[in-house]
Amino acid sequence: MNTQLKPRRFSLKSLELPVIQAPMAGGPSTPELAVAVSTNGGLGFLAAGYKTAAAMRADIETVRKQTGAPFGVNLFVPQPSVITPETLQRYAASLAPDAEHFGVALGDPRHDDDDWDNKLEVLLDLAPAVVSFTFDFPGAGVVEALKEHGVYVMATVTGREEALQALTRGADALCVQGPEAGGHRGTFNAAGAPPEVPLHGILEELSDLEVPLVAAGGIATADDTRAALSVGAVAVQAGTAFLRADEAGTKPAHRAALSSSDRFTTTAVTRAFSGRNARGLYNGFMRRHDGDAPYGYPEIHHLTTPLRAAAAVAGDPEGLNLWAGINYRTTMEGPAASILRSLTP
Repeated sequence: MNTQLKPRRFSLKSLELPVIQAPMAGGPSTPELAVAVSTNGGLGFLAAGYKTAAAMRADIETVRKQTGAPFGVNLFVPQPSVITPETLQRYAASLAPDAEHFGVALGDPRHDDDDWDNKLEVLLDLAPAVVSFTFDFPGAGVVEALKEHGVYVMATVTGREEALQALTRGADALCVQGPEAGGHRGTFNAAGAPPEVPLHGILEELSDLEVPLVAAGGIATADDTRAALSVGAVAVQAGTAFLRADEAGTKPAHRAALSSSDRFTTTAVTRAFSGRNARGLYNGFMRRHDGDAPYGYPEIHHLTTPLRAAAAVAGDPEGLNLWAGINYRTTMEGPAASILRSLTP
């Protein structure tokens, strides 16, 4: 008889420091960043969005070669298409001058599932300590399968209705994302804006739920962490704060823009880059296209990919998605371990 016991599942209470490094798809979240955060007492995260299952597997294996500390992996949950061909065509026409400027063709505005099934197979095979989901939460069957493999499962939510749905499907914890957050809002609704209730207000709305809450949105200092913990969070999740970390894969033009307060003076929510609401530094692309950008993720994400890639190569921050939360001015550059300490109360 096999008497080997299953390893204990991860618990947020086991963290030495109550700080999670947010998964930031598109480059910033590297294995090196996750290792640095996890080995220094926080919880590092890999971002699987926009990657193939094979690339996600390679990232997980890279982290495991460098540390035995727990870390997380985040997936985007696929949803049905919400945009018509006619609307896509109109938006593509408005982007034509940008394509001409950079000398590239627009991308193929396809709808896909981000290699969902293959990624789930990898996660069941490798069983990282934590898996979180954004843009929705999978069915109870997927959640239970991950749990049976020893995985701690977190849902990203932006309000009470989403929180209750996630708990019904078996979420172990809720990452509560406020409108202050940089990058994409994790709202389940692919074709609408979530309520603009501030982070602390959402935490208070969910305070009666018997589940650990992680606060995300505008966490950039130890005071921000302390304030979130005081209203019921057991930990915080910070993304923008780590964009300037030495180990982050943030594009050079993005890094420079975060410290250029004279050029970029505010953030705004846009769907011009991806077809989903996301907060970033307000730049030329947003000025040109916020007025006519429709909902339509991932089609618009694929449509604008060549434009963003060309802007990155050219070092042109006016054409990039400069994701950032409202407190980007208080970010610091340096080793991730130092940033982690600066967030710890």
